[in-house]
Amino acid sequence: MLPVTTKTQYRVRYADTDQMGVVYYGNYGRLYEIGRTEMIREMGLPYRELEDQGIMMPVYAVESRYLDVIRYDELITIETTVKDLPAARMVFHHRIMNEAGKVVHEGRATLVFVDMQTNRPVRAPEKLMSVLLH
Repeated sequence: MLPVTTKTQYRVRYADTDQMGVVYYGNYGRLYEIGRTEMIREMGLPYRELEDQGIMMPVYAVESRYLDVIRYDELITIETTVKDLPAARMVFHHRIMNEAGKVVHEGRATLVFVDMQTNRPVRAPEKLMSVLLH
């Protein structure tokens, strides 16, 4: 049943930060990936299972808004939401909160379902659609 939202906690590591101890902007895509990977796993359809079915999900587009900094050793919450039923594309909306619960980042990642043999877009798997509809 849409929208579907999951929350994943992540402790910021030193490797995530720049010299100032702030999460480097290039690492936010990895935080999105952590959120959506855990979301799909919680739906009962981990990426590995998709790949075993011959489907991959490359990133098509990413949008980011940096509202405040995230620092080394903070325990952040990555909130991932799917608002609309996917067709050949699936849009993940992300909000990242700091330890105090303040929204410090917003992003959106659009992924495409692609057949690994033909390298052509395909429709979202039926199992995923079933989970999103119920």
